Amino acid sequence: MRNDFSPSATSARDFYRLLTAVVVPRPIAWVSTVSPAGTDNVAPHSFFTVASTNPPIVQFTSVGEKDSLRNITASGEFVINLAPATLLEEVNATGTNFPPQVSEFDAVGLTREPSLTVAVPRVKESPAVLECRLHSVLPIGDSTVVFGEVTHAAVSSAVLDGSHPRIDLLEPLARLGLDEWGTLGAVRSRSRIRLGGWPGDFAPKG
Repeated sequence: MRNDFSPSATSARDFYRLLTAVVVPRPIAWVSTVSPAGTDNVAPHSFFTVASTNPPIVQFTSVGEKDSLRNITASGEFVINLAPATLLEEVNATGTNFPPQVSEFDAVGLTREPSLTVAVPRVKESPAVLECRLHSVLPIGDSTVVFGEVTHAAVSSAVLDGSHPRIDLLEPLARLGLDEWGTLGAVRSRSRIRLGGWPGDFAPKG
């Protein structure tokens, strides 16, 4: 038995809560930006993924018009900082609705680190960062999808195995439903099954 939920018969807020409870876990784009007035901003956005591999483009969604979106459209630059489990309190605190003239770096006690290819500072405490230049924005409903081309990536040597970031050392946070947050838990490894590895014959019949 299932319960049915229709967007047209449910309040927008309640359907949002349903969506964010079943589209889980969601990685966090901990986005740093600089306002036109020069204020450094950091904010978590949990609608985040890779949009393209060549060129390398990442995307996150701003629900409503927030400081991150305004700053990015003004400057054309931003940084995605990985949000690790060790910084749960800081990541959560940067989601506070501070006024635009207040820097979350200072309010939360984060350390600025110069970026290599953009003017926006990175979060020094983050183990991995992606410097981005704005590719495009796509307004959809009450939200805006922001696409950024990755111009540089920097990863702490403490989380690398050779040149590969180890997931158990990155310890990324994830957002769940309501006020819930998630961490990795058990990690399983499986190789992708190629077509030739299946016992049956899946070759197209001519």
